[in-house]
Amino acid sequence: MNFLIEAFKPACSISIKFSDGKTRKRVPIKRENGQTLLAPLFRNQENIAGKITIEPHQGKRIEHNGVKVELLGQIEMYLDRGNFYDFTSLGETTYPFEFSMVEMPYETYNGVNVRLRYVLKVTVSRNYGGSIIEYLNFLVSLFITQPFFLFLILILSSLSIMLFKMEVGIEDCLHIEFEYNKSKYHLKDVIIGKIYYFLVKIKIKTMDIEIRRRESTVTGATNHVETETLAKFELMDGAPVRGESIPVRLFLSPYELTPTHRNINNKFSVKYYLNLVLVDEEGLRYFKQQQITIYRLPLQDT
Repeated sequence: MNFLIEAFKPACSISIKFSDGKTRKRVPIKRENGQTLLAPLFRNQENIAGKITIEPHQGKRIEHNGVKVELLGQIEMYLDRGNFYDFTSLGETTYPFEFSMVEMPYETYNGVNVRLRYVLKVTVSRNYGGSIIEYLNFLVSLFITQPFFLFLILILSSLSIMLFKMEVGIEDCLHIEFEYNKSKYHLKDVIIGKIYYFLVKIKIKTMDIEIRRRESTVTGATNHVETETLAKFELMDGAPVRGESIPVRLFLSPYELTPTHRNINNKFSVKYYLNLVLVDEEGLRYFKQQQITIYRLPLQDT
């Protein structure tokens, strides 16, 4: 039995190491089986270099027609599983490898119906026994450059004097206004605002604020939309009266947010919404939602 197991094992093991693997930052990533591993983090237009090591297993010989190293950027639709859409594809044929100034225009993303990943693929081509293939995933984050970030801060500061408003209203029964300071937030930001009660003739029992992520994917001619509630924060328990106001302070850092993604390679989009939910004593729900933008801070601040 052991002989049969050994016979079907690959003739060699393949290891892939980055040149700066000991010093490069690693971040956790979840695999499909639920396990978490640490993957190296890269930025757009970085050099990706390293070494491929092929070690024959004991008692086996390796005869091959060449070793191929590919850097792939792929979008996989879970509803179209098995089909990958490559938006980046570079090739290298030597054991040491280096891909210079790699254009990686999109950020790594793992969602409900879609994932965007970057992978190094090593193929040992053989005439018999089948090719031997090894993969190494790595992450890409698109950080705002420091000069542009300072410019963005100036723009957002000028907008901060404007107060964004979200109203929940039923004619002659309910008029509530949620006033918040901005519509663009970074991943470690804080949502600050106030809830004002101008007219309350309904017996409100509770009020929550939610952060929702809406993932839209395109498979062929079909659009799929999945909405997740990532955060839920209770603002009030009990019936308010006219003229009252409730402060809002919701920290974003504890939640697994990603930057907003807009029409990535015509395959998917990811948007975020603030959702204000009121429930009356009869269990009826009243809600209003407003889209917000999530962005990433510069590298040194993450």
